Amino acid sequence: MSEFTAEIIGTMFLILLGNGVVANVVLTGTKGHNSGWIVITTGWALGVFAGVVIAGPYSGAHLNPAVTIALAIAGKFSWAKVPMYILAQFIGAMIGALLVWLMYRDHFYATKDPGSKAAVFCTSPAIKNVVNNLVSEVIGTFVLLFVIFYFTNGELGASKTPIGLGSLGALPVALLVWAIGLSLGGTTGYAINPARDLGPRIMHAILPIPEKGSSGWGYAWVPVAGPIIGSAVAAGLYLFLKA
Repeated sequence: MSEFTAEIIGTMFLILLGNGVVANVVLTGTKGHNSGWIVITTGWALGVFAGVVIAGPYSGAHLNPAVTIALAIAGKFSWAKVPMYILAQFIGAMIGALLVWLMYRDHFYATKDPGSKAAVFCTSPAIKNVVNNLVSEVIGTFVLLFVIFYFTNGELGASKTPIGLGSLGALPVALLVWAIGLSLGGTTGYAINPARDLGPRIMHAILPIPEKGSSGWGYAWVPVAGPIIGSAVAAGLYLFLKA
């Protein structure tokens, strides 16, 4: 399996299980309907676990443009590979969202609230304040990347596994994402990953979902810009403290 294929498949599983747990909780008539935030954050954490297990040995399992960019800024990943990795992550995210839609098609028809349907695909703020929403995404992604750097004292290339989340092991990364969701996810839904939000948001816009309402394009830049800023801050602080 190539690095490109690994990032597609790993990100696909991340979104299939992550957006899938949201569908199970918010859509009408599912077995998990209204089971709550802890179920959602746990499902996302386990989705990260699955994606890292699959992609880790081949690509390092970035699964997130913010991770790819942060590693490149820190000098631990080649800038030449950044566009290829990000493209693969977006393709994987869109395929994962498509599979969630196929899985829950009947429940999309049974659900009347357009907001619940959109929530399966992309994030939205609990209280809309774009400045505070942006800060939330910056902080959440900063925590993700800064802790990742220090899981192994920044020596992400110490093993034979390609540089990325896979170098850390799947379980520590999953627990970190779970912690971020439980502690910091209540304001914006903790996208902390531009591909995770924008790829499925595009699928929400183009799929034939009944009475789906808006795809929230006025807000869509926040879960893209926030994670990129947060990743850059984390990498910059890591380099400063290491110097």
